[in-house]
Amino acid sequence: MDQDSREQYQHFLLHSNVATELYEFRDDGVLRAVSLVYRIADGLSSVYTFFDPSTPSAGYGTFSVLWQIRRCQQLGLRYLYLGYWIQQSPKMAYKATFRPLEGLIGGVWRAL
Repeated sequence: MDQDSREQYQHFLLHSNVATELYEFRDDGVLRAVSLVYRIADGLSSVYTFFDPSTPSAGYGTFSVLWQIRRCQQLGLRYLYLGYWIQQSPKMAYKATFRPLEGLIGGVWRAL
């Protein structure tokens, strides 16, 4: 969303037709990352995560995924859906490090 306008951001993240929750991750009270997540029947769906770019090697995206996995376990949910993954996108590369990795291809979940 680097080039998107404030209105596009609000429409995408804040005007959703599903009940979403914002999870804030702080370090000594300083906001470092936010994840927008919604619950579905068998898991959580990670819609969007954004974080403080001043520390790119901090791994906030990975931390958020690990936290969401733990949240699924606490809620007794089997799956965490990481949303769209574009293999060529460096910003989405972290998604491929989690296993098992499956994709919905032609309406069927398949191992990637």
